[in-house]
Amino acid sequence: MGNTIFDFLVFPGFVFTAAVACLVSWIDRKVTARVQWRTGPPLLQPVYDLVKLSGKENLVPRTGERVSFLASPLVAVTAVTLASTQLWRVLIDADATFVGDLIVVVYLLVVPSIALIIAGASSGNPFASLGASREMKLVLAYELPFILVVLVPVIKCDGAIRLGEIINWQSANGMILGSVSGFIAFLVAILCMQAKLALVPFDMAEAETELIGGPLIEYSGIALAVHMLGRWMLLFVVPVFLVVIFMGGIDFESWHTLWGILKYVLLLVIVVLLRNTNPRVRIDQAMRFFWGPVTILAVLSVILAFLNL
Repeated sequence: MGNTIFDFLVFPGFVFTAAVACLVSWIDRKVTARVQWRTGPPLLQPVYDLVKLSGKENLVPRTGERVSFLASPLVAVTAVTLASTQLWRVLIDADATFVGDLIVVVYLLVVPSIALIIAGASSGNPFASLGASREMKLVLAYELPFILVVLVPVIKCDGAIRLGEIINWQSANGMILGSVSGFIAFLVAILCMQAKLALVPFDMAEAETELIGGPLIEYSGIALAVHMLGRWMLLFVVPVFLVVIFMGGIDFESWHTLWGILKYVLLLVIVVLLRNTNPRVRIDQAMRFFWGPVTILAVLSVILAFLNL
């Protein structure tokens, strides 16, 4: 029990995930600034932001639902922490896996979006409600192709639903990304990841220029800080998940560790580039995009995986 609590609270759980998430957030903001010919924030700016918000008054709307309003950011951070803990436990030791942990992680990664929907619905603000509505539609749009492409590693690995078994299979047979079905599934997963992270071009739920923050418009103080931290942690955890199921994970032996880190950096670069080179799309365009060509590609990857291609 002691080790379990330490894993969740310290390493590879909350403290580790939050610290790396702040670093990843700084990289995202710094690269974005350089693309826009700005200097960008200092290294500790994410920490400064969290400390500053934590010292401000935590306001709850009079027309809002207090329990749901305050609980939603905690639910989001807890879900991401649990997902990160299991992913890194398996990365460190492939035997630290259990039946269905892949399914559990996929479930946990959708909880932050549900928490954001609850946050908007419990705020009692029309802009927040509209943002929650958009987030709900977006989740329904991208989760279908995302789940389909997660099936590709399962099929390629002879029905394995343990993350450790998927890593071991790729160690013996090569990355799933190297197959035709794996490559198509990986491209679809990147698009779904961008929507799951609520980044441009799929940030219509929180569109500051339209909805002034959407579901988060009424948040302040520590509650807003926790919401922000949850988003940064998701930016760290979701790419790690794709590295595990498509790119063979991270091997912590000599120079292989550097190669594993480069896999994550590649995904982070793709996320930042997509964010800075695309305009925001409308929610109806996003739904047609994910339910149309993206889902078709996801189904194609599953068929090719069954054909062992």
